[in-house]
Amino acid sequence: MKIVVNGETREFNEGVTLLEVLQSLSLEDKVMAAAVNMNIVKQDDWKSYIIKDGDKLELLDFVGGG
Repeated sequence: MKIVVNGETREFNEGVTLLEVLQSLSLEDKVMAAAVNMNIVKQDDWKSYIIKDGDKLELLDFVGGG
């Protein structure tokens, strides 16, 4: 199945979880917030949230500055 991650189309197996997507991209320790189709998914739900074909993921990391 195809999903869009931060504007880039990627292929994953059916039934993959949000956490598995992050792990496959080596981002599980870097992402602070995740949205699927513009809806925030709480970090506690990442391991059970199933990604569907055509979903659009936005993965965010907060950077401090001033």
